Amino acid sequence: MKKIALLLIDIQNDYFAEGLNPLFKSEEAVRNAQLVLNIFRIKGLPVFHIQHISTRAGSSFFLPGTTGAEIHPLLTPLPSETLIIKHYPNSFRETHLMVELQEKSIGNLIICGMMTHMCVDATVRAARDFGFNCTVIGDACATKELQFKSKIINAESVHYSFLAALRGFYADITTANEFCFSSDNNH
Repeated sequence: MKKIALLLIDIQNDYFAEGLNPLFKSEEAVRNAQLVLNIFRIKGLPVFHIQHISTRAGSSFFLPGTTGAEIHPLLTPLPSETLIIKHYPNSFRETHLMVELQEKSIGNLIICGMMTHMCVDATVRAARDFGFNCTVIGDACATKELQFKSKIINAESVHYSFLAALRGFYADITTANEFCFSSDNNH
């Protein structure tokens, strides 16, 4: 039987009001991620914190050694939880995430994180391509508005468009309440 694990992707201080790259509804997303995290902790299930540290020239946030790059205080990793440092949107790229998941016989991933349109999307697609079953907690993710040429796409449209694109082949999409309080979940 494939085991379940929680991936918390890039829920870091720079994505909040006082940070260098605040996202739309990040406070709501972190509270929902905390609900899911509490379920995993209560049940003693594996938790993986993904932390992006930017090493790209010209980066404006998640800079090494800054408070903004730290995991949000509501989700501070416990010593028993795995912390994966990454430098690219895809959490599997040049990290030890795959090895850690394989060592624990994980086949089912519950995913919360930021940004929906970038690191969440890249990681979910890679995970599915590697054979993992993915469930994205949509209201435990956040993003920002985007611009394409002269067109501004508001953050809510970006968020829901990416969730809609993932839904089906790449992932099941649910809410924190549906996941935490569902009577038929497998965790």
